[in-house]
Amino acid sequence: MCLGVPMQVVKVEGMSAVVEFEGTSLEVRLEIVDQMPAVGEYVIVHAGYAIHWIDEAEAKETLEYLQLIAENMADEMAG
Repeated sequence: MCLGVPMQVVKVEGMSAVVEFEGTSLEVRLEIVDQMPAVGEYVIVHAGYAIHWIDEAEAKETLEYLQLIAENMADEMAG
């Protein structure tokens, strides 16, 4: 199973971008993204590539769901 994570674009330079999620920065490639992002926008990131442009509302909703999943998994592991 693969998981793509919404990340906010903080810098675009040529065909690469720096994206951020919860204080973690990552440089990603932009060759395969379906819409070129601008600073402040969101992309789905997988394996070092931005693979899909995503609007802010959808990105934030997805991030909320991922947070809930993480919390539920932590609760299950705790007992």
